[in-house]
Amino acid sequence: MSAPLHPITSADLYPTSTPDTAAAALEAGLDVWRDLPAAQQPEWPDRAELEAVAAELASVPPLVFAGECDLLRGQLAAAARGEAFLLQGGDCAETFAEATADRIRNKIKTMLQMAVVLTYGASMPVIKLGRMAGQYSKPRSSTQETRQGVTLPAYRGDAINGFPFEEASRTPDPKRLLKAYHTSSSTLNLIRAFTKGGFADLRQVHEWNRGFVSSPANARYEAMARDIDRAMKFMIAAGGDTDALRTVDFWSSHEGLLLDYERALTRIDSRTGTPYNVSAHFVWIGERTRQLDGAHVDLMSRVRNPIGVKIGPTTTPDDLMKLVDKLDPEREPGRLTLVSRMGAGKIRGNLPALAETTKKEGLPALWICDPMHGNTFESASGFKTRRFDDVMDEVRGFFEVHNAVGTVPGGLHVELTGDDVTECMGGAEHIDDADLATRYETLCDPRLNHQQSLEMAFLVAEMLTGR
Repeated sequence: MSAPLHPITSADLYPTSTPDTAAAALEAGLDVWRDLPAAQQPEWPDRAELEAVAAELASVPPLVFAGECDLLRGQLAAAARGEAFLLQGGDCAETFAEATADRIRNKIKTMLQMAVVLTYGASMPVIKLGRMAGQYSKPRSSTQETRQGVTLPAYRGDAINGFPFEEASRTPDPKRLLKAYHTSSSTLNLIRAFTKGGFADLRQVHEWNRGFVSSPANARYEAMARDIDRAMKFMIAAGGDTDALRTVDFWSSHEGLLLDYERALTRIDSRTGTPYNVSAHFVWIGERTRQLDGAHVDLMSRVRNPIGVKIGPTTTPDDLMKLVDKLDPEREPGRLTLVSRMGAGKIRGNLPALAETTKKEGLPALWICDPMHGNTFESASGFKTRRFDDVMDEVRGFFEVHNAVGTVPGGLHVELTGDDVTECMGGAEHIDDADLATRYETLCDPRLNHQQSLEMAFLVAEMLTGR
């Protein structure tokens, strides 16, 4: 079994060294993006109000510590070497209304269950990274939406505007950025309480199943939980140290889409004199905003966080290497995560050349699979949905390609919820088109529900064992 991942200590977060560097020059570089093309930005009606909000955000406390980002970077480097596996999951787009204790707890429980299935099945540490505490915006294919002859701005996420199809709600409001910050802060506080206060203790492995509806995946999970109980009792009887099993590191992430928000929460770290985005431990650049000469790539290239970039089916090896040169010129382990999102029908044809390029160049980048975004379609009844079988087929293709090339299939990036929604078709529950209306709650993209998420974890654990 691989060694456990390094736990956070106070010495990691608060080192004593405080080197003095040219902070002014670094600050100036962080604003170069303002003169570059910036895709998918809201049309804010009042620039003065936006600037006032950005100034306020620039003065608020950080949501994460730079030292935490460094620790995550080390764990991602281990995953890129095949010594760990990344599980990244959460809502397509978080909403303010759903930032409740129950909803957050159910997502955490689902992620913990998935992680323990993967860890137990593959004897490998699992890095837990939530699409949580900041995923309040989404890129859209159209800037406007028309209903019955009325055209209004498209809903871009709660950080920008509201979902109700009304002019006042759909008008972008900079004050929502402040609410996004404060809601992210309260969400992170609760996540830390759950994961550091005893809830994540492996002795609670049965408790994580409570409250979820009975299902085949839950029954299989309970059988595995009994095995874990016996193993832990043996460890205790043998005098083993179980302290490392009582808490977990749970990291936050979101797409770094709203540049005014991300820039306001980018600070110069007093330890190292280098910039960190303190809105999340990990931020990624989307498929629609990864233009090499664009604002998103420029700003994210300047922060020290571990970062990701979505790699779609049109990406060429040359495109990939230009992105790598821009985002990770030093080839630093753990710095760059490549998130493939090809679609089940394209991954086996399009990914091999890219994986072979990273192997040939000796890149330390981590490859993970987003099997959600390339498999979306509209059902006959008009719901935006995904088929569970398509999602799993893309995951299988991801593993097949990397195993054939000799690179590491290092993780998953999944849109999921801890609730029993009916948004994706298929799975052991056999959700069909007629079932979608039963509990279709997402305001953007469809998510795997708790049962489907757990089912995925068991299937991926088998793939990891084969790896």
